[in-house]
Amino acid sequence: MKNDEGYIKFQADWAKTEALPRAFLSDLIEARDRLHELGLIGVYPDGVGYGNISKRWDAEGRFTISGTATGHLKNLGPEHFSLVTQVDIPSNRLRCKGPALASSESMSHAAIYLQCPDINAVIHVHDSGMWKKWIGKAPTTPESASYGSPEMAEEISELLADPVGKAWKFLVMAGHREGCISFGKDLEEALKALLFLRG
Repeated sequence: MKNDEGYIKFQADWAKTEALPRAFLSDLIEARDRLHELGLIGVYPDGVGYGNISKRWDAEGRFTISGTATGHLKNLGPEHFSLVTQVDIPSNRLRCKGPALASSESMSHAAIYLQCPDINAVIHVHDSGMWKKWIGKAPTTPESASYGSPEMAEEISELLADPVGKAWKFLVMAGHREGCISFGKDLEEALKALLFLRG
């Protein structure tokens, strides 16, 4: 069976433009590099990268996310981020602009921002210990929903429509081995939830 982890599944309309201002991205870059140092974002021995991080851009649900194929980089700069400007989950399409193409997990991030107007930061990491510890205990998407798919985005929306599910600020992706997502009103809250549950 072909391993399609880490590959873009959506149809992207990508306008390659200059990087967003470093001032807006500085906290995102700092948090991402810390997660890379902790091994929560990185690259597997087979070269497939994992993990991504995003921050809400505006009230319309647009958001800035780390670019695809950046997991191997120890440090990111503004040139490694993309601004997702429009998402159509059922059609599996998005529009983005910037020097990098948006992460393969952009649909999952979009689902959270669209479902929760008060959430302003999302972190997707891989950690086998945390995944095994919390699968089925924390809010968990079904095994049938694969990463980066409309089905995954829809399942995430459903989990977060429940106030109890949303209160966790964390979820496990059963169909995406080792995949976990945290979120919060800002990056600090999303990081705190993630690291607390990691233990």
